Amino acid sequence: MPVHTSESSQGNRGRSFGLGLALASAVAFGGSGVAAKPLIEAGLDPLDVVWLRVAGAALVMLPLTVRHRGLVRSRPALLAGFGLLAVAGVQAFYFASISRIPVGVALLVEYLAPALVLGWVRFVQRRPVTRAAALGVVLAVGGLACVVEVWSGLSFDVLGLLLALGAACCQVGYFVLSDQGSDAGEEAPDPLGVIAYGLLVGALVLTVVARPWGMDWSVLGGTADMDGTAVAASLLLGWIVLIATVVAYVTGVKSVRRLSPQVAGVVACLEAVIATVLAWILLGEHLSAPQIIGGAVVLCGAFIAQSSTPAKASQTPVAGGTGDAERELSARGTAV
Repeated sequence: MPVHTSESSQGNRGRSFGLGLALASAVAFGGSGVAAKPLIEAGLDPLDVVWLRVAGAALVMLPLTVRHRGLVRSRPALLAGFGLLAVAGVQAFYFASISRIPVGVALLVEYLAPALVLGWVRFVQRRPVTRAAALGVVLAVGGLACVVEVWSGLSFDVLGLLLALGAACCQVGYFVLSDQGSDAGEEAPDPLGVIAYGLLVGALVLTVVARPWGMDWSVLGGTADMDGTAVAASLLLGWIVLIATVVAYVTGVKSVRRLSPQVAGVVACLEAVIATVLAWILLGEHLSAPQIIGGAVVLCGAFIAQSSTPAKASQTPVAGGTGDAERELSARGTAV
């Protein structure tokens, strides 16, 4: 009994720490759009901002690529996938979308990803999902219809919405790939190494796409307008690189490892709320009442969908956890 209590206590602490990391990641990611949009409006192309963000973060994390160089031989597919989807894909689609539609709307569309994860679980992993999870998907889609105000003839830019949906699809890859190897014990790939190489791969891919040598570099030496307030462009870029990328990815991947893609996805939905509130306060992007209600329904649907997904039978928090029998019982208890 004393041993069981100790293991349970360690598991609870590990889960609590994982939830804290997931919340920190949501806050960090949530501030990226409000810092990037003024730079885009100041004259930088969305792809230029994405390249600056990813390349800057890759430079900060570069020493870790040397330390974890063994990952290139042992996990090449994971590193390539993380770089292409979780880094380059998510950021490029998201920044392109906010150049055409409000930050809050782009994030709400992107956060259909937790519902899309269900499709991965059901049709790729062939694991059962619950009726409540299916209801969550329906709510998320219905809420999205309110966000984009379909009754007014899709008042938002259709291309902007499609770009945000592309970010949602890539974010599914972020949650799935972040969890790869979490059940491999000591052989699990180090998350810092995966992030470092993912950023490096993303930077290389985006260099070819964005062609930064043609960028208007003078913008970074001036100021950008944030709802009537002049802010140094270099300060905004520093926030995007260090907080909204390095800190966001490190805390996000570590949280997925300690929790699961499903649970971390639920907490990550707070990013949409944080980004919408920040855009309202700092950028003056006000949403209508139906859009606010629709956004709440999207988040509620995503929460139901993710929290109703059966957990992996092998899921164990890094800091400790329950036994195999308890995990198997938990997995069976939520499945249809």
